[in-house]
Amino acid sequence: MLKDFKPVLGILLRFIIIYLVLLFGYQFYLNTFQNQGLDPFSRLIANQVMSVQNRVGYPTLLYDDVKGEQVWFYVKQSYATRMVEGCNAVSVMILFLAFVFAFYKGAKTFIFAFLGLIILYVMNVLRIVGLNIVVRDFSQYGKMSHDYLFPAIIYGTVVLLWLIWIKFFALKNENS
Repeated sequence: MLKDFKPVLGILLRFIIIYLVLLFGYQFYLNTFQNQGLDPFSRLIANQVMSVQNRVGYPTLLYDDVKGEQVWFYVKQSYATRMVEGCNAVSVMILFLAFVFAFYKGAKTFIFAFLGLIILYVMNVLRIVGLNIVVRDFSQYGKMSHDYLFPAIIYGTVVLLWLIWIKFFALKNENS
């Protein structure tokens, strides 16, 4: 009976191992920058969000809160939102990578994972830009946007990428 489930158990085990290794690696990275303010990757995203907002007519400055390990977005002369480590979508990217590599298919796995990370990165920057604009100009929708709309966008992107991976790459030989 277990022979029937062996492929599924193998995929599940690979997913769990990859997820935990990436998660612990990321936690080690975060611990390296503890008490130094926002980590460099989150800072990079905040700077890119600021750059995009400045280009689309939302003058933005960043204000550091080292003690709070966050950066505030000062948009059109008011504080809109703050960037914390959890806004960088790394946890979502880790989940994406663990799933894709659980269905490992050689070199195309690395190519798809790399392209998927780029897509998720861009979507996350645009998600934060969108949230800042909503909070700044339509504050009555800020909480709903932060809690539901923008998480749906980033997680929806992950699910779409997973479906593409499974349909067109991971199970391609089995369906032919």
